[in-house]
Amino acid sequence: MDELGFVPVTLVPIIWIVGAYLIGSVSFGILMSKLYGLPDPRTVGSGNPGATNVARSGNKSAAILTLMGDAFKGWLPVWLALQSNMLMWVVASVGLAVFFGHLYPIYHRFKGGKGVATALGVMLAVSPFLALAALVTWLVVFKLSKYSSLAAIVAAVLAPVYAYFLLTPYKDYVLMVLVLAVFLIWRHRTNIQKLLNGTESGFKKK
Repeated sequence: MDELGFVPVTLVPIIWIVGAYLIGSVSFGILMSKLYGLPDPRTVGSGNPGATNVARSGNKSAAILTLMGDAFKGWLPVWLALQSNMLMWVVASVGLAVFFGHLYPIYHRFKGGKGVATALGVMLAVSPFLALAALVTWLVVFKLSKYSSLAAIVAAVLAPVYAYFLLTPYKDYVLMVLVLAVFLIWRHRTNIQKLLNGTESGFKKK
């Protein structure tokens, strides 16, 4: 019988992927800014509705909650897919869907964030060791440079390398991490240009 309850088996992956995209489209940066009475993060700073831009408002609580929310929404659908024994390619597709939901949210005219926290959440669900390696890389680079963008770029460059060694038997996940990394770097292209010409905004003490 080619049905699962009332849903044809062939539609199950599509439902998971669409559901993940809709979850990813929820912007915690916008939600937290409204909750704390802060300016819309899309109208200030870099215009990115992510934790870094929310942090520039000076409200650390809003920034931390944004970071946690964006990471959680990346982790949740992937973890649920794993717990539901979905095929590897479905889990990997769910991870990409929630990530692209953050980048191109249907609720906000497809203008979203850069996906750093959401990508971390996706990696955490697949492999805590992979997420830890990426997070440590981010922290070290940020500690040395005070540029969150540079930290994100370096972590994105190295994430597929970590995935290759940590997830070798799981090629679909390695490919997923590679796609995440490519789009993370692409979304930081303006930051790369600013880093090169010395105009990037950092968190150095004045």
